[in-house]
Amino acid sequence: MNIGLIGCGAMGQGIARNLLKAGHSVFIHDDMSKSRELLEGEGAEFVDMKTVATNVEHLFLSLPSTQILEDSLLGEDGALQHLQKDSMVFDLGTTDVETTRMIHEKAEDAGVYYLDCPVSGGPAGAENGTLTILAGGNGDIFPEARAILEDVGEKIVHVGDSGSGQAVKLCNNMIVAGITALLSETMVTANNYGVSNKQLADIVQQSSGQNKVLDVFGPNLINEEFDNILFFLGHMSKDLELYMNLSKESKTPQYVSSIVSQLYRSALKEGKGTLDSTAVYSVISD
Repeated sequence: MNIGLIGCGAMGQGIARNLLKAGHSVFIHDDMSKSRELLEGEGAEFVDMKTVATNVEHLFLSLPSTQILEDSLLGEDGALQHLQKDSMVFDLGTTDVETTRMIHEKAEDAGVYYLDCPVSGGPAGAENGTLTILAGGNGDIFPEARAILEDVGEKIVHVGDSGSGQAVKLCNNMIVAGITALLSETMVTANNYGVSNKQLADIVQQSSGQNKVLDVFGPNLINEEFDNILFFLGHMSKDLELYMNLSKESKTPQYVSSIVSQLYRSALKEGKGTLDSTAVYSVISD
């Protein structure tokens, strides 16, 4: 098929490559992509927004913010007005639920299926095609959607109606952030008693505190090296703010999440947004 991709950064380049490997013709719009020359050599075509939308059967979005998402789809000469009827749009970014549902309605009015499909697995998962994809939207078209999503992901879950995929992703990221903060705090405490980060991590992973966060982010925490970007702290902080808004709207108490969110906000204010999300460790250890 002809597949479009808007946004070709750290995640998008792996997604594009796997779509190409699956045999699709891939049309990409991203004027700032650092992977353009490499992907063009592999068969992708970089074109303007309108050309992407008018030439593809389905469209992937891998964008860093809600505003860019809205501009790309709904702005002047945005993609939505040029897409074929019955085409599917897969939003792989993390977006607030309210915006997701608004775009879903506008897409439905245009005869287009819009699915929120936030992903977990980072750039490595995107490159290897092993992403976990949490889909929200029309369940009737999910079997067809799954067949396409399996070209870029390994575990695809239809969570429920529009926005439900985003809700789960925001909850997951708050959990990850909270565990990272607790690991950081306990590592600093253990250091004060002569226990190294690695020793504590090894024992935790053999005890009831075992967790996936240490498997993924452990080396950065253990070595206190935050230039190895697995997930930007700035992106994590944004997602935590989205979670806080989500829980506030549902009148959910924020006893723990409010502290976690403030901690990452402090890290962001200290200029750590372009470091890995584990750089929150340095806020606690200072």
